[in-house]
Amino acid sequence: MNTVQLQKIGLMAVMTLAAINIWTGAPLLAVWVGSRVVTTSQPTMGALLLVVVVLFASCLALIYVLNNASAAHDRLSGRKQAVRRHVPWLRSMRAERMTHESEKVGLTPLERLLVLMVVLAVALFEVWFFFFSPSPI
Repeated sequence: MNTVQLQKIGLMAVMTLAAINIWTGAPLLAVWVGSRVVTTSQPTMGALLLVVVVLFASCLALIYVLNNASAAHDRLSGRKQAVRRHVPWLRSMRAERMTHESEKVGLTPLERLLVLMVVLAVALFEVWFFFFSPSPI
């Protein structure tokens, strides 16, 4: 393996870890920070606000990491950044363009990874809800 392939694998690993931690690590960190602030058994509004702020900041930081890793992966792959994309409802109905941008530009590795993470999170939630949840249905 050459260094470019190793760098791509490393960037995909970084993107995977960041995407997983948006669902798991950021909420756990926010709840942990909130639990360290509260001294009684009753939560306070300040602690809840702190949980929300920490969750927002950590998710924003993970999104920043995802964006930078995806841009670096695109540069290594030679993929051009599609700055301007026309959404389907803004496309011309006069058949001016015979080819659409979606035919030229495929999904990026980041888009595939994020779709996979959402599908995995929903599937794991369903397994937990139907088989391991303590509430009777």
